[in-house]
Order: sequence, then structure tokens, then C-alpha cells
Amino acid sequence: MTTRAVAVIGGGVSGLTAAYRLRQALGADISIDLYERSGRLGGLLNTTTVGGLTVDVGAEAFIVRRPEVLDLVRELGLGDRVVSPTGRRPAIWSGGRLHPLPTPALMGVPATPDAVDGLADADDLVRIAAEPGRPWTWKSGADPSVGDLIGDRFGPSVVARSVDPMLGGVYSSLSGDIGLREALPALAARLDAGAPGVRAAVTDLIAAGAGTTGPVFGTLVGGYRTLVDALAAASAVRIVEHEVTALASAADGWEVNGRTYAGVIVAAPAWEAARLLGDSAPALSADLAAVEPAGSAVVSITLAEGTAVPEHSGVLVATGESLRAKAFTFSSQKWAHVAGGGLVSVRASFGRYGEPVTAGDDELVSIALDDLDEVIATAGCGSVADRIVEAQAQRWPTGLPRYAPGHLARMAEARRSRPHRLVLTGSSYAGVGVPACVADAGYAAADLVADLTSVH
Repeated sequence: MTTRAVAVIGGGVSGLTAAYRLRQALGADISIDLYERSGRLGGLLNTTTVGGLTVDVGAEAFIVRRPEVLDLVRELGLGDRVVSPTGRRPAIWSGGRLHPLPTPALMGVPATPDAVDGLADADDLVRIAAEPGRPWTWKSGADPSVGDLIGDRFGPSVVARSVDPMLGGVYSSLSGDIGLREALPALAARLDAGAPGVRAAVTDLIAAGAGTTGPVFGTLVGGYRTLVDALAAASAVRIVEHEVTALASAADGWEVNGRTYAGVIVAAPAWEAARLLGDSAPALSADLAAVEPAGSAVVSITLAEGTAVPEHSGVLVATGESLRAKAFTFSSQKWAHVAGGGLVSVRASFGRYGEPVTAGDDELVSIALDDLDEVIATAGCGSVADRIVEAQAQRWPTGLPRYAPGHLARMAEARRSRPHRLVLTGSSYAGVGVPACVADAGYAAADLVADLTSVH
């Protein structure tokens, strides 16, 4: 194969993984330019130091029961850095106090009324109990929002106090803004297969997973920076610290900022890809431009040694509460390696689709500390006001795409119309989690390799 060049637009985990898979497939005969206007690789994976602790202020964990990230880190020689969380569980903040996380439940959707007893309203507990006997009609392939379906079958308090807190952190959206197939595809599949109701489908899914052993989540000692650095090294990319302002088709490929490449991987959010493709693929651009961003922010807080926090891995905040944070993660209780130095690490999360974070950094830190004080005071712990070592705000103003009902089907259809030798990947297309992004990047790289090595 003759030497050729490929451009990767976007230096997040999707772009880096795609570059790595290209390098594996095509070897040294290809040069890869990775365009990242910020100069910082990793995208929504960002590891920094706060008060002497190494912490992730973007994504902080991955699902180990999906193989993609675990397989990738082992490929890169990082398998010994993977760690599991401690046994502590999160709590739900509702009605100004802490409640146990509902169980048995599927992402907050309870299997029984007992799972949300003390959390949901009494009328909704009756509604859950009676759900198996209520009339049920389901059209195979339907994609209502999670909130609409669960609100109808189980009641609004279950949505606000159990489902919203669970899904809000993953998708930066309330459950009424997220499609069922987008967030809970296994539940949609059970309903398509003829389950007689939501409780029956949830019960079946929980039973099917009852024999699964081992941790659900994992993370990396040293943070996601270790993965980002390893991918950059293994892919041998040349980092181009410039914004891509021009992308146009050429006789033998594509031009990026005036330079010709045999192929291009656009590993940018859908709305950014839409801007780049407006002239060369207007119909595809229009489809991508319809995807809406959901912004968020994280305040990472390091507290002095011995600071008491509730005996949970974190706190998920119900919709409609006076707290302005949507969640707290007690990182030094969730991950044993973070607690090793004695300092206490907490992260406060803010922002959802339609609720942008508008406070300045200092104000946002103040809000986070006030909310944290209220939570830990309710749990019988003292104030953190005089225990702060350092606090930093990290903003993600267009962090994640909204996974509205029908989003996955629309993105799959849009990508089928991609131009030759141009592929799209990232969190906009097949899932927002790191495992989904790693998997999708591999598929995108394989598609581009097929384009480059076939006669068109």
C-alpha cells in the first residue's frame, strides 16, 4: 500500500480510538493528523489535580460488563490500573432527606412497590401494585420517552424521585427528554417481545441478570488521562492544534483546511459535524444539525483529612428539590485508591438539557458547597466550610447530545448517507458512555479502511 494521509477531526476518546484502530489496520504506511483546536486530548475525559488529588472532572467510570473499554486498556498494557468501586451505594435526596437507592430496580424503574416505599407517593405505590392488572397496549418499535412511559404506568413521583436521578447523570437530561430505546434498550426489547406490562418486563430483566457476578463499574488508577496518553502514543498521531474551518471533498479524498487527505474521520459532536459538512453534504448536515446539546458542569472539591461525609458512594438528587446540584459523588468513598492519601474528594454535578449552567465559576463553587453542607448536615456530619483545601469548576457547555425518542434510528439512517471516505463517530451516534464510544470508533475506523482499500 502506498503512503497516504488521513485526518481525524476531534481529539476525544472516539477520535483517539479511531486513530489507534486505523494504525493497527494500516500500519506505518499511513500518516494520521489529529485536529484538536484546544490542544488538550481527551474531550470529555479530563483528569486534573485538585488539592493534591488526581481526579477526573469529566467521565469518571466505565461499565465493565461491556467489554470494549476493558479490552482496550488491556491491549494498551493498562490492565493492572483497572480498579473496582467499594461496596458503598448511592442514596437518593428527596423531600430534604436521604433515601436508600431503590432496589430491585432497573435504572430507577422499580420492579415492585416496596422498592420505592418511602420515596414515591402513596397513590403511586398503589399504581405500581396494580400495574400488572391495568389495560396494556404496546406497539412493537414504539419509542416513547422514558418519563412518559413510566409516568403513565407507575406515576409521576416515581419518575421524579427514582428514574430522573438515575438517568440524569448519564444523559444530562430528564427522563421525559430521553427515548426509551435510547436509554433502556433491553426494556424496549422485552416489551417488543410481548411482555404483559412494565413490571413484568423489569422483573424478567432483573432475574436474567441475577446470576451475573463481579463489579458493574471500573475506573483507572491515575484517571482517564492514562488511557488518553496511551492511545495518543499507540496511534502515533500528529496533533494539529487548529480549528477545522474548511472541509471539502476532493478528487482523491477530502481537503481539511486546504490540505488533501485520503480519508477523514469526523469525531466531533453532531452539531459540529453539521457545520463542517454544510457545503459538501447538505442533507446529512441538516440531519446532524437537529441534534441538540445538553450542557453540564462539575465542581471538584478536595476536603481536609478526616472530613466526615455520608456513608454512601454519592447522592442522586430528585427532580424538584431545592438543591441546585443534580448529584454528588463521594469519590474517596466510592474508590479506595482515591482515599489512599487521607484527603476527601467530592464532585458536584450540575446541568441538564434545557437547564444550562449560567453561574460563574466562583458562584458555582459556592452553590456546590452550600448544597453539600445541606446534604451532610442532614446526614449528621458537620459543615465543610472550614475544611476546604481546593475547589475547581469544570464546564461542559455542549457536553452531551440529547438522546430524544427516535435519536438512535435517526442517527443510523443519517450515517448510511455518509460520503465516500468520510466517517462519523462520537457520543452523538450510538451511545454516550465511554464503552459505546470506543466500540463505535472501532466500527468507524473499519468503515474507513474498507473505503480506502476498495475500488470506488
